[in-house]
This record gives sequence, structure tokens and C-alpha cells, in this order.
Amino acid sequence: MSASQAVFSGWMENADNAAYEDARQHAEEEALAGLVSQYSGTLYRVAYSVLRNPSDAEDAVQEAFMRVLRHRDTLSEVRDQRVWLIRIVWNIVLDRKRRSKTRPETDDVAELARVLPAGGLGADDLAVAAQHHAHVLACVEQLPAKERQVLMLSAFEELTSVEIATVLGITESSVRSRLFRARNLMAGLLNHSRSVR
Repeated sequence: MSASQAVFSGWMENADNAAYEDARQHAEEEALAGLVSQYSGTLYRVAYSVLRNPSDAEDAVQEAFMRVLRHRDTLSEVRDQRVWLIRIVWNIVLDRKRRSKTRPETDDVAELARVLPAGGLGADDLAVAAQHHAHVLACVEQLPAKERQVLMLSAFEELTSVEIATVLGITESSVRSRLFRARNLMAGLLNHSRSVR
């Protein structure tokens, strides 16, 4: 091989590597953009359910995606991206809540009620649905913290017992027993409020 052929061969190899790197980076960016569009709403609801502040919840979601960006090399190894992302944001919000301790556990749920309105209803039905949501969420707020956490992940985020156990770092049987207690407590609270009316 002549010197010019070696230089040309090296240039072609570098060009191939650069094209490959550009294509790989573009694919990573597309995957991350897909994660953001698919899961940002879910992560926001999880963050808001703990932090009770819209801007804090948005910051937590942004931090979660920044962590994903820093660890994007392992993204292909993740089996269930939804649960993985929820666990990341859950850890972020719990850490923030532990650090701040400025908000009481029984914050007003009016903002969460606004976030979860029913759609496709007339004005009267929408008002009734919003009142019902607010009432149910107020009952959820009365639950002990552990029961409230599993109920919110189960009912609002529709996670399975296995997924909740992964997010919270507890056993699946603990999740099931907490869900059982939460549902019984909720039934009692809702029945009590109906009898008061």
C-alpha cells in the first residue's frame, strides 16, 4: 500500500467513524425526545403528588430527564422505561421533600384536582366531576403517608404491585397490604362523608 493509499484509507475510516457517531448521537436524541414526550405528563403527576407545587414538580421532572441524559449509555439496558423513570422522579421528589420540610403533609389538593379533571363533559357535569375529584383527593390526603403513596401510584399512575414495589423499594406483599388498608380507609372516609350529607 502506498503512502497516499494509506492516507486515503485513514481518511475514509475517520469519515465512516464520524458518520457513525453522528447517526448514533441522532438516534440517542430521538430516543430521549420520545421519552420526554411520552412520559413527562406521568412524571409531572407523580412529582406533584408529593411536592404539591407546580414549579417544584416541573423542576423535578426536568432533573429526572437530566439524569437520564447523563446516563443515556445505559438506556438500552432498561427493561421498563416507565417504571424506571417514575422511580427516578420519585427518588428526586422524596429527597427534595426531606430536604425542604417546609410544606405540611396535609397540603391543599385544589391544584391536583385541577390537574385531574374529567374531559368531554358539559359545564354542569364538569363542575360536579371537579367537585367529586376534589372530594376524593381530600379523602386521599387524610390517609397515612405510606398508604397514600401506594394508592396514588396504583390509582393515578396505574402501576402494578410489582412496579410500585420497584418504585418504592419495598416488597410486593407490602404494597398489596398497604393498598388493602388504603382502599378500606378510603371506603370508610367516602361512606362517612356520604352519611354526613
